[in-house]
Amino acid sequence: MKASELFDLKDRVALVTGASSGLGIQFAKALADNGAAVALVARRADRLAALKDEIAAKGGRAIAIEADVTDRAAMARAFDEAEKAFGTVTILVNNAGVAQKAMRATDVSAEEWRRVLSVDLDAVFYWAQEAARRMVAAGKQGAIVNIASVLGFGVSKGTAAYAVAKAAVVQTTKALAIELAFKGVRVNAIAPGWFVTEINDTYLNSEAGLALKRDIPMGRFGEAGDLDGALLLLASEAGRYITGATIVVDGGQVIGLKG
Repeated sequence: MKASELFDLKDRVALVTGASSGLGIQFAKALADNGAAVALVARRADRLAALKDEIAAKGGRAIAIEADVTDRAAMARAFDEAEKAFGTVTILVNNAGVAQKAMRATDVSAEEWRRVLSVDLDAVFYWAQEAARRMVAAGKQGAIVNIASVLGFGVSKGTAAYAVAKAAVVQTTKALAIELAFKGVRVNAIAPGWFVTEINDTYLNSEAGLALKRDIPMGRFGEAGDLDGALLLLASEAGRYITGATIVVDGGQVIGLKG
């Protein structure tokens, strides 16, 4: 089979959370560029509308759905809207996430701990659970791609809540994968290293950020498109025998990650 056929997502329906900024925008574009109809989910409706129009201008199909990933009623509505527009969601990209306020572990409040884990872990499980239930009920095979982090494998100071959440995403991916494999629903994860996005561009361009870059063997931060290959592998028929895996995409950062 030709590579173009292996990675073809024609007739597939994808849903991307956190699609209004950063990695989520790139994930949505990559899926649409390769044939998938994409449901764009996030809280910022104006940004989703702009992305929807951009995808449509290139001949793709997308709908914008305003939803908070921590709201389970909004989650159900998002899947309902996606199904009404395109059919059963068979690709879920669990991308929505929040960064932790940098602080020592002993200073993390209960509120901050819950804020981070509710988005970065709880929502990942609930959206994957909902997607899987609907795929199984519809008799559809599909793929769930959770977005973890290299901090799920090694911590850095000031990121206790975030690192714990992302490590749990890796384990959640395995737990779901082993239970859903026989139903034809594959569950995998991508663990990005440092990627420049609007939530961290100031930091990554500071002295501290430059120091981080020096610790990356490839000598640079991740750029737009660097995750497309991993995403398309896990979402398409090219990865049809891959489940429970976490692909690290970090320029070699995790090799020398310091705790």
